[in-house]
Amino acid sequence: MPEPVLWCVSFDGAPLSGVVVESLKLADAFRRRGHRVLLDIGYDIKADKGRFFSPYTDEAACLPGWVELVRIDGIDRIPWYNPAFVRSTLAAIPAGHQPDGCYEAVVEALTRRIVATWQRHQVTAVLVENGTLPENIAYTEALYQAIERYGPTLGAPRPYVLWRDHDLMWNSEPSSGKYGQAPYALTPKPRNSPYIRYLALHEEARRRTLEWAPHLNNLQVLPNTFDFEHTAVGAGFRESYGVPAEAALIARCTRLIPQKRADREIELLARLRHRIHDRPVYLFLAGDTAEHPPTVMALRAQAERLGVADRVIFGGRLAPRDLPAGDGYTVADLLAEADLMSFLTSYDYESYGNPIGEAVASGVPYLSTRYALYDTVYGRKGLQAPVLEITPDDHAPLTGAFVDEVVALLTNPLLRSRVVMNNTAQGARYFAQSKAAEVVDQLLTGDVHGAERSPVYGVAGQLSVPPLGATTRMTVVIPVRDEAANLPAVITSLAGQQGPDGPLDRSLFDVLLVDNNSRDQTVTLAQELAAHHPGFRLWVIGEPEQGVSCARRTGMHLAARRAQERDGDDTTRRFYLVSADADCRVAPDWLWELLRAMDSDKAAIGVCDYYYDASHFVGRPLLWDAIDRTIRSRRVAWSRFGGFPDGKGFAVDRRSYQRVDGIELSYQLENGRFVSHLSDDWDFGILIRATGDDIVYVPGSRVEINPRRVDHAIDEVVAGQAYGSGGIITMRDIRVAGPGGRDLTQAEALQAWEFSIKDFMPKNMILAAVLTPSLLDDEGVIDLLSPALAKAMAARIPQITAETGLVDYTPIHSYKTPCFRLYFEFAEELFARLRAKVGPEIGYPPPLPPCLQEIRDTGDEERFREFVRHYCEDRESGEAHDYFGNGGVF
Repeated sequence: MPEPVLWCVSFDGAPLSGVVVESLKLADAFRRRGHRVLLDIGYDIKADKGRFFSPYTDEAACLPGWVELVRIDGIDRIPWYNPAFVRSTLAAIPAGHQPDGCYEAVVEALTRRIVATWQRHQVTAVLVENGTLPENIAYTEALYQAIERYGPTLGAPRPYVLWRDHDLMWNSEPSSGKYGQAPYALTPKPRNSPYIRYLALHEEARRRTLEWAPHLNNLQVLPNTFDFEHTAVGAGFRESYGVPAEAALIARCTRLIPQKRADREIELLARLRHRIHDRPVYLFLAGDTAEHPPTVMALRAQAERLGVADRVIFGGRLAPRDLPAGDGYTVADLLAEADLMSFLTSYDYESYGNPIGEAVASGVPYLSTRYALYDTVYGRKGLQAPVLEITPDDHAPLTGAFVDEVVALLTNPLLRSRVVMNNTAQGARYFAQSKAAEVVDQLLTGDVHGAERSPVYGVAGQLSVPPLGATTRMTVVIPVRDEAANLPAVITSLAGQQGPDGPLDRSLFDVLLVDNNSRDQTVTLAQELAAHHPGFRLWVIGEPEQGVSCARRTGMHLAARRAQERDGDDTTRRFYLVSADADCRVAPDWLWELLRAMDSDKAAIGVCDYYYDASHFVGRPLLWDAIDRTIRSRRVAWSRFGGFPDGKGFAVDRRSYQRVDGIELSYQLENGRFVSHLSDDWDFGILIRATGDDIVYVPGSRVEINPRRVDHAIDEVVAGQAYGSGGIITMRDIRVAGPGGRDLTQAEALQAWEFSIKDFMPKNMILAAVLTPSLLDDEGVIDLLSPALAKAMAARIPQITAETGLVDYTPIHSYKTPCFRLYFEFAEELFARLRAKVGPEIGYPPPLPPCLQEIRDTGDEERFREFVRHYCEDRESGEAHDYFGNGGVF
């Protein structure tokens, strides 16, 4: 059987670059599967690199020994095909002009010679890097035609080409406009072919590719990958380059060209020289000094001007970190000696930023600008680093705060160790080289989509989830939209759930992720994360109607249906639907505590204990005081009344869920359009309460609330407008990030607390009693309220119910009027009991509305009750809503 042969063609036109290195990482996966690897660097494709038709000389010295350098036979003999033709064609693109008249003839000649060369080398697989970059659209078109002509010679139609674009038009200096503007009408678009499998670097590149070429149906995300194993390094690196053993070393591993902005590292070095006195700080610039001499001259002059020329080392070109070749040092050698990797690149030049991944894989802290795609590639992966803010016009001043972070990493060994541990663990989840190997395996086995190999069996928009396992007791439902930044933590916490005797048996539960139109890499990331936990079952489905209520309902309904199909009418088998939010964190025994409590109490709903991490509010004591008082009051009330479910974490028995037809969807108008109501969890609890089923509070099942929920809405809470004003209810999704950071003033803190307690008391202490009056006979409730107050409320509730004329409190918000009325009538007594049970800091009731205070001052309690009724039932002014309805954020 002939040896399989891989042909690699790079449009980068450079012997060593990030694109070439990434191409060779994929090629190495082919090599390990027996392929001979041929590489066309692309000299005869790019005219701007000055190497068109130039012969190879010493390029192989910087490449692995298993790479053979090749090029297309006779390409220099094609009529009209020369650098001038390439430059004129490229110039026509932004101008919107058609190519020269010889264009078709050049394409045909290129196509024939590509096919002939592949036939001569007996090529069996092709790897294209950056083929869609419009540097040479004639070559791109010829490559597509060659793939179609050559494919049938390999037998039955099957994929044999991996086509990956690192620098799509929108990623490669879009502000320069050198490729024109979207939709790039003259650039050959990716086309569907039985022979081609397309790869995008990340979800953003995939999304933008599909915006430009929506017809494309075979596009998968494959990030750049890095070797997280210990890479062998050479000795004597520091001595060879004159770096003192005691010095701190900052590494910069990029080309020395203007767009990479190495001048920022030199400026940083000058700042650090005045901040760090116990050891010298050196900067190592690894890059070919001959590639762009004016840049090197400018950098040397800058270093002289700032007085750090003796601390800047121009180290020349180093061999790749993951693919060392020949003699000499590699990037791995540099990183083994470096204290930091710096990547203060320009705003829109980078499409990926390999130096960051190399640093993470090498166990070296890094610092970076927040270039255009930084958050997409690295920032949402849970990595920790000083990040310099940068504007689209490439303005990025070295702020004092940024320099302080760099100093801390260079001088605090404990901090450095923690950063390295975090980044290594997070980075390995996303960027391990095994991902490239999996793609190669899928191509070689004909498994184009690879769906069967993934632990995620459902895909967005479908309900293709396997039947429920025989021993599964719980399904965790998580609505998600653009939650890639939070998924690693929540999935890791679910995969690491503990039972009473160690790890929780993973057969007891599975996870249903409901994707609600995510625009980031949420779904792909879920697949990747699940693969890291053997036996952890995670399914993904889609819900196209926007709204967390819609997503939660879809997931819960599917989970209930799977349990019903398995259990039928067997009432002895209890199965629980568990709700979680992707931005919250659950305790290690979260599921076990819920399961134990639900089985023991035979309750319909189990409510978790919610808390905030106080460390997130350091420096914000007034805000934290308001939050802490609210949380402590809630725990006391829920321990007696049982509480109400919150999407952040609760469990419901499957049969109880189906008995009330599950989560109720309601709609409200927002900017003239109907949107789903966001209070689905609370309203669902009301439905269950009204049936008389029990709700149990499970304090051992703990959920940490993401502080962004507070940060997003705190200003509006203080202003009394968090959930609308003027009687207009606005149930907002507060999951998106807010400004955060600031503390409240004394006046704002008082306002926030008053709104919080006014929201808390009717909903958490009064509502349960309205829905289930028998609770007022419970010993725990009597202990909280006192016998006298419990008796008085028990007598008053049926009177108010009769006066209100409502017999069903389950419709959304119909419970408000009686709860508000009971609050005004019993506020003094209720606050007195909270002061006794929670602490004196609970204080006294907030001031009454002036209109009611005026009546109270008359001393006529009957008249006061009468006007409380008018106030709470007034649907015209909305005064009662504005008084109560803005504090539920805590």
